[in-house]
Amino acid sequence: MAVPDPYANQRALVIGASGGIGRALCDALERAGAEVTPLSRSQDGLDLTNEASVEAALAPLSGPYDVIFVATGALEIDGTEPEKSLGALSAAAMMDQFSLNAIGPALVLKHVRRLLPKDRRAVFVALSARVGSIGDNRLGGWYSYRAAKAALNQIIRTAGIELARSHKGLICVALHPGTVATAFTRKYLGRHPSVPPQEAAQNLLSVVAGLDASQTGKFFDWAGKPVPW
Repeated sequence: MAVPDPYANQRALVIGASGGIGRALCDALERAGAEVTPLSRSQDGLDLTNEASVEAALAPLSGPYDVIFVATGALEIDGTEPEKSLGALSAAAMMDQFSLNAIGPALVLKHVRRLLPKDRRAVFVALSARVGSIGDNRLGGWYSYRAAKAALNQIIRTAGIELARSHKGLICVALHPGTVATAFTRKYLGRHPSVPPQEAAQNLLSVVAGLDASQTGKFFDWAGKPVPW
């Protein structure tokens, strides 16, 4: 007898569905039998840096959703590359990074609470990055991106604590997808091994399928291993 896919007949919401990982997640979830709602800036005008836009995009949706992915982010914004030194810091560029990579997912989480079930298991995932780990920082540089992802991790940690009181089965996690070969990373792959978006999506979905409520508010990599804060 075939084992049913853990995503069969589930409802999934993917924010950032037009990006490399977002598209791959949508495709993988649909193949698994999930009902997928995709949202993106290019297709739906969703601007994560504008709360009114976030609220307007989410308002027509009705829950509950079994899994919600925030698969958004950027290393470069308006052509500004990650800093190699303190001398390259720009207040405007740093604010742009925080707005998109930390505040945006926080606003999504604020407005999707009503779409999450309170009486059973559900998962909220924000894609973070290992470079957002303070404990795992060995190379330095990339100040704004690192700091924004570290802020996102704190948001997930804090929301996991709060939402556990009202949503007993909710698992709220930050996931590092690994180095994925997308337009997002093309300039920065160098010698680092990478995986295609389709493989990254399968890895992430495998991790999510194995999580339980005791792991809410935590940070894991693509293989399900904890990442230091």
